[in-house]
Amino acid sequence: MSQSIDHRTTMLRGPDGQKARADAIAHAGSLQQALTAGVLPQLLNLTLSEALVLGLLKQGISKYLAIFGHGSTDLGEVLRVYTEAGVTQVYNFRNEVEMAHAGTALSWAWGEPCAVVTSIGPGALQAMAGSLAAACNGVGLYHIYGDETTWGEGYNMQQIPKQQQQLYGQMTALMGQSYVLHTPEALRDALRRGTQCVHHPVKPGPFYLLLPINTQPQVIHDLHLDALPEALQAPRTAVADAGTLQQAAQALRRHARVVIKVGGGGRAFAGPLRELAERCGAAVVVSPGSTGVLPDAHPHYMHVGGSKGSISGNHAMTNATLLLAVGTRAVCQSDCSGVGYPLVEQVININADLSDLTHYNRTLALQGDIGAVVAQLLSALDAVPDEQAQARAVWLDGCSASKAAWKGFLRERQAVSPMFDQVWQRPVLTQPAAIKLVCDFAKEVGAIKFFDAGDVQANGFQTVEDDAPGQTYTESGASYMGFATCAVTAAGMADTKQYPIAFTGDGSFMMNPQALISAVEHGARGTIVVFDNRRMAAISSLQHAQYGHDFRTNDGIAVDYVQLASSVAGVLALWGGEDTASLRDALARAHAHDGLALVHVPVYAGERPEGGLGAYGSWNVGNWCGDVQQRYLSSLI
Repeated sequence: MSQSIDHRTTMLRGPDGQKARADAIAHAGSLQQALTAGVLPQLLNLTLSEALVLGLLKQGISKYLAIFGHGSTDLGEVLRVYTEAGVTQVYNFRNEVEMAHAGTALSWAWGEPCAVVTSIGPGALQAMAGSLAAACNGVGLYHIYGDETTWGEGYNMQQIPKQQQQLYGQMTALMGQSYVLHTPEALRDALRRGTQCVHHPVKPGPFYLLLPINTQPQVIHDLHLDALPEALQAPRTAVADAGTLQQAAQALRRHARVVIKVGGGGRAFAGPLRELAERCGAAVVVSPGSTGVLPDAHPHYMHVGGSKGSISGNHAMTNATLLLAVGTRAVCQSDCSGVGYPLVEQVININADLSDLTHYNRTLALQGDIGAVVAQLLSALDAVPDEQAQARAVWLDGCSASKAAWKGFLRERQAVSPMFDQVWQRPVLTQPAAIKLVCDFAKEVGAIKFFDAGDVQANGFQTVEDDAPGQTYTESGASYMGFATCAVTAAGMADTKQYPIAFTGDGSFMMNPQALISAVEHGARGTIVVFDNRRMAAISSLQHAQYGHDFRTNDGIAVDYVQLASSVAGVLALWGGEDTASLRDALARAHAHDGLALVHVPVYAGERPEGGLGAYGSWNVGNWCGDVQQRYLSSLI
């Protein structure tokens, strides 16, 4: 008996015991349970690849999105063994950008951080390009890339042909946090830094692990699994300076015209922010990525504000004298390139990131967890008399009138009948009408909405009428064309089922049409709606507004998206028609399909203003730069 136990222990300890270890973990139910029960020895001899897989398991990461190549064969073999045992799940893809977007969506919308795996060279560069969406929107996940060997024996195929070390590591370090596992025994440090990035409580992002080809199979001797770091769990922080909180409360009571600008960091704090707005009589304006923080019909909610913005959102920004910024990076389009608050005299900023916290002049900086700080601020307000109650009521009345004007304008534009389009040579739906119809349908069926870049995105965040965060995901951080289409694939990989609808333009869809294949392969159920105006309408309209002409933003090539999508087995492709009744019927048929559906909708593009929703702010771009920059120089904040 003892010989059998010793033999099994030896097998479990050694690098050749991958299958035994995988089976032991699967039988125990988890890595931690296997360690607690003593099923696995405390000290193991493991290859770097297997140690990494076990280390990520300790952090709750078991899902891998992968395109394997010669730079990742050893890691791929470990994942084969662990996946066959049921410990990990691996999803193969056809394009690294598509894969990066799907991983971002899985972490962002479904709350499941995962790992994206590519080979060396072009695959890694494409995945890194796609990771810009995660970096810009604060989404945590691992990116694991193959890398050149560490011995310097000569060029490795697909390495950068330059006599310099760790060039891929240098590039990824510019994008975010990065670690080159030149030495396998450095894994503990790499995973500690990884979780500090991926699970960061305030600004998570992609963490790049570079695995040199020759270090992946190297054995780490006597690795103590309990020494590998678990997922970061940082405590909430609050403001220790009671005096600063008191100043902030006094400022909120002293100013009658208060605007709260909620960025992406405020999405998780809808309840406290609603109470704060009601207590201090503030108008609430959101960034494109934070719709739903207040219900759409709430009297304090003024919709999006910024360079595209809305009538009501930009009215509140333009006329406020105090800005309470919450969880916002002050992106150029969100605050009109710094000139969106011309009358603001005082800023209160709630943010845990020091650079974002102190972005504006005249700032009372309340650093810490947004929920904790808002609770402190609410308590501080109790001790301060309200000096402007009557004037604040006038302020909200004015904002409400502006919101009513915006709602009336939306209804008018969304009710426009199909308009004759020069490209289609027949009347077709306008984007405001079509997007409104699809948004309403999404609300009826409880679907989450993913918006792609471009005109669809802009008309989309002006249109949505969310009542809670998480009903819409607008990739406005990077405005990465193709994101929404790829995001649908994540629905098939997620543990929880939530029906997605992707809103994408024809240009964005063609960036990643192979996502159709991946979505079917991984069992995604959802709908992709292609709003086809045969051009880059967002740029065409900008060119017309700035220079009076559009240039090279369209082509003369017609694409039958129904036929294209129908060529992929498992996809139900439908013609959305040229009127609202046809589109609604197509959406219903798509939703009834037990799998992936695509709806192709021709939409109007042209210079007639009723074909869009317009713009209501300033932006430091093109021939507008001089005016915006001059106003920025004279801005108080």
